[in-house]
Amino acid sequence: MSMSHTERVVIIDFGSQFSQLIARRVRECGVYAELHPYTISEKTLADLQPKGIILSGSPFSVYAEGAPIPAFDVFAFAEARAIPVLGLCYGLQLIAHTQGGAVDKAAKREFGRAHLRIVGESKLLEGIADESQVWMSHGDSLTAIPQGFEVVATTENAPYCVLQNTKRNIYGMQFHPEVHHSLDGKRMLANFLTHICTCNADWNAGSFMEQAIEDIRAKVGTGGVICALSGGVDSTVAAVLLHKALGKQLHCIHIDNGLMRKDESRTVIELFKQHFSMSIDFVDASDLFLSRLEGISDPEKKRKSIGAAFIEVFENEAKRFNDAQFLAQGTLYPDVIESVSFKGPSVTIKTHHNVGGLPEKMNLRLIEPFRELFKDEVRAVGRLLGIPDWFIERHPFPGPGLAIRVPGKITREKLNILREADEIYLEEIRKAGLYNEIWQAFAVLLPVQSVGVMGDERTYENVCAIRAVTSVDGMTANWYPMPYEVLANISNRIINEVRGINRVVYDISSKPPATIEWE
Repeated sequence: MSMSHTERVVIIDFGSQFSQLIARRVRECGVYAELHPYTISEKTLADLQPKGIILSGSPFSVYAEGAPIPAFDVFAFAEARAIPVLGLCYGLQLIAHTQGGAVDKAAKREFGRAHLRIVGESKLLEGIADESQVWMSHGDSLTAIPQGFEVVATTENAPYCVLQNTKRNIYGMQFHPEVHHSLDGKRMLANFLTHICTCNADWNAGSFMEQAIEDIRAKVGTGGVICALSGGVDSTVAAVLLHKALGKQLHCIHIDNGLMRKDESRTVIELFKQHFSMSIDFVDASDLFLSRLEGISDPEKKRKSIGAAFIEVFENEAKRFNDAQFLAQGTLYPDVIESVSFKGPSVTIKTHHNVGGLPEKMNLRLIEPFRELFKDEVRAVGRLLGIPDWFIERHPFPGPGLAIRVPGKITREKLNILREADEIYLEEIRKAGLYNEIWQAFAVLLPVQSVGVMGDERTYENVCAIRAVTSVDGMTANWYPMPYEVLANISNRIINEVRGINRVVYDISSKPPATIEWE
């Protein structure tokens, strides 16, 4: 489901690691932004009717063979429609390369902090102090600027750092204003959006919600919508938004697959009954799921087994709702763009969603109210809908649940041991006031046993790994430097209170090269 937008900025992605961040920063400035690969067609770009175009950075050299360059003249396209263009790093080099300037290998590659020297007037730099810190990341540099362009800022190593051609409405920066090391970068982007693109900057969670409710009602009409309610933040906020839009036309189904955290299903059911007076079709299918997983240790086979069981149970339950024409999913924008290669036009959503395969099978149409939102934007919508903070701030939880946190074969006993350890871990980080600093924290029950001593007895029991990471959207992550005192409390409590664990280890791997989950 695509929202209708009165104003949008299109970011053309040339493969920069910061492309998503540009979209987030533009949205933080109150303007809706979309990311599209550089292979976007002229017709698609015209249909989007952008108020501004931003060209991202890239790991490529603009003059190299096979460098990412759009198939049509973006600058002529924009000029004909009076759409301002802003090139960032590679984007600036693309301007120079295609408009009669020159780009070569830099005499001195530049990675890290630099200070901007403002040498001309520009709407782009309004309110920016001289010597403002910016962040460089480039191995090429401009050696000649195109005709009609003027230099408005330099740095020690980049004499052509900020360029503009006000007549043609084309602007470029050699640095990355989207990263937080560029201290006034967000202000520069805001200047481009409001002073140059003349955007109203009124896009926010509230305006999104109003528009989404309108769009949902228009799309659904008098039909019914089935929502697979996992109990995670995304599906919960989606369910509450859909209920606000459709009332009794919404049918929520919550399946306990036996792979949930401790008391998870009870918490979800109570939240919906107490806070929103919404009825939920609750299904305890834990016996079925666990019997299907018996003897399976390969992570991919586990996922497939869980997915197949989920479809079977869900399809069976959904038959009770004769009016159902739509299936709701909590797909987020990173799910959409992570699966789009900037090198190609493929827009296939990753097949990791729980309800994969269902719409075709059940002849349902998909409704995905959040497919254009980042996680923090979904949380903002959730707060406006009155979902309590303790729930909105919950860490992400994987679709296959604890099945991928018990490497190797799964048994009820192992799952129960893990639930207890996980509960203690989360309790302790909440108690220490660290929960909201962490993107995701969880325990893993390893298929490893170690020797221990408890009292006068020798033990041979399980090892529990605990993991905590910081992240913006889960695509990259750093391990969290947990205070020693908190680690000691967690370890002592798990070993003393959970029968079956005699050793606790802390995972200090980042993503990449590791993934956040263990399987």
